[in-house]
Amino acid sequence: MKQNSILTLTSILFLVVAASFAFTKKHQIEDDRFISYQLDPKKQDIKLYWKDNKNENFRSIQNLKLWLANNQRKLVFAMNAGMYKQDNSPQGLFIENQRTKSPLDTTSGSGNFYLKPNGVFYITTDNIPVICNSTDFNNNGKIKYATQSGP
Repeated sequence: MKQNSILTLTSILFLVVAASFAFTKKHQIEDDRFISYQLDPKKQDIKLYWKDNKNENFRSIQNLKLWLANNQRKLVFAMNAGMYKQDNSPQGLFIENQRTKSPLDTTSGSGNFYLKPNGVFYITTDNIPVICNSTDFNNNGKIKYATQSGP
């Protein structure tokens, strides 16, 4: 079976790198603490994962990598992309394969998640990546993947 290369975002701090997705290549900057990957979302898959086909949380990038390998897929890059509650369910919006698994949270509260501006990273069904303020997010039915995070 053919192996598919995919870019995967799995669970916090997605806004730092999501804005740089443009071309497929690895960039090394002078500070070795940072590696940046850029891609063309029209040519590579960007997916958000939370649970496997047994409805169990992945809990780690290593678990996701093994699960993908067992499903004839190759993990190219993974990072956290959202925030989670104590029970490991998404804090705020989480959309997977056009299905809302957790609703948008625009309430006020304490903690990092509720600091403003609060944002949403999403991928449309046309594979266009978008970052917007949570208050501006509108699910028009053409959102393939989405995750919400604090500032």
